[in-house]
Amino acid sequence: MLGTIAVLIACSKSPSPTTPVTASGSSTLVGPRIGLLVGAGDIGFCGPSKTSGSEATGRLLDGLGGTVFTAGDNAYPLGSLDDYRNCYEPGWGRHLARTRPSPGNHEYMSGAGPYFGYFGGNAGVGAAGYYSYSVGAWSVISLNSEIPSSNSSLQSQWLRTELTTNPSLCTAVYWHRPLFSSGSHGDNPDMRDLWRVLYAFNVDVVINGHDHTYERFAPQDPDGRLDTARGIREFVVGTGGSPLYEFPSAHANSEVRGVAWGVIALTLLEGGYQWEFMPVEGQTFRDSGAGACH
Repeated sequence: MLGTIAVLIACSKSPSPTTPVTASGSSTLVGPRIGLLVGAGDIGFCGPSKTSGSEATGRLLDGLGGTVFTAGDNAYPLGSLDDYRNCYEPGWGRHLARTRPSPGNHEYMSGAGPYFGYFGGNAGVGAAGYYSYSVGAWSVISLNSEIPSSNSSLQSQWLRTELTTNPSLCTAVYWHRPLFSSGSHGDNPDMRDLWRVLYAFNVDVVINGHDHTYERFAPQDPDGRLDTARGIREFVVGTGGSPLYEFPSAHANSEVRGVAWGVIALTLLEGGYQWEFMPVEGQTFRDSGAGACH
């Protein structure tokens, strides 16, 4: 692996295992807590005519330990250095040292250089935009949806090697553009080849952004078929602070949909995981549950 993060939860707030579960999630703990991933995508938005929630979601992070992740489109509108300083920094910047990001399409509007410069080594080695690290016994992988991801791509080849040489019972993966989404951007079929790799290696959880909504899917195979035995559970969490979207439709296997700013807290367990979507102050939508690793 390219790096290891020690995740400290002591003396910090973490999701309650007794939080009521929305829809079909299970609240049963699978094993001892070993770490926490917390974050969202579509974060730093500032402008005189737009309302942003990034400072409110940043305050949620203040009360949570663990590793902060980003699911892309971290600084609007262009992912420039000024956008990072003025739009991302006030809300999430104080958590920079414990943040492991991924880039989105808006980062590449400035060629992604400011993204790699701002996050430095926490964004991986070089400027590939994909890397891995460990949280306890979990493998965590950040991918780059804005570069080639076909079977023949360098990213796909790296991913196969990473999953082969560093096997783990439990694996979580995040990037920006989701394969499946009921939001206005919809599906991104160019991500299917990466999903096929993840499915072949029994990856458990995928987290994305891009649509400024929250959505939880039942475990699926890469073709969108329900698969409760080996399927990957996908979360779309484009709720970090940018203006929110509505849902024009309901995708197959979409279990829960919500429109609220907030972050997802993924509690990593020995043999499973527990999720909780935590809204900003003044908003009430919540979702929580638990699942076992494959």
